[in-house]
Amino acid sequence: MGRSAMSTNEATYGFGRPATAEEIAGWDIDAKPDGTGLPPGSGSVQEGEALFAKLGAKCHGAKGEGTDAAPALVGGQGTLDTDRPVKTVGSFWPYATTLFDFIRRAMPADNPQSLTPDEVYALCAYILHLNGIVPADAVMDAQSLPQVVMPNHAGFTSPDPRPDVFNATGGAAAPAATPTA
Repeated sequence: MGRSAMSTNEATYGFGRPATAEEIAGWDIDAKPDGTGLPPGSGSVQEGEALFAKLGAKCHGAKGEGTDAAPALVGGQGTLDTDRPVKTVGSFWPYATTLFDFIRRAMPADNPQSLTPDEVYALCAYILHLNGIVPADAVMDAQSLPQVVMPNHAGFTSPDPRPDVFNATGGAAAPAATPTA
């Protein structure tokens, strides 16, 4: 019998290596609702409009109305409690910082994580403006973005009351282990 992988290095199950601080930093890019994690930079509605025309319109439509390729980013206000809710940035998302986080991580879809912080702030400003949330002269940055009050900011419950969701801020406790015979 050969030695098991576990016996050679229990911490990594016998393969891989611990991630370096630099590797972790590359993935530690989340932006919290209060703005924690937002990088330095800024972007205006006008800058965002030009970027959106170049990068976002091909999938989301010229004014964020959605296409067969990607969902609408605008509209849907007043539909969340109907049989056909339209979940957009302007109707559903509770925090403007979530928009920054998503764009920085996942857009454009064909080249994610390629945008600079200034470009992401500009796209946020433009999309928020399309939804009537910020004025045409708005500039978004790490201070102003968390201050934006989204139309659905009170539409979520915290802590999550679902019994199958376990979190440190509340919610249900983890179920006790079921004894086995």
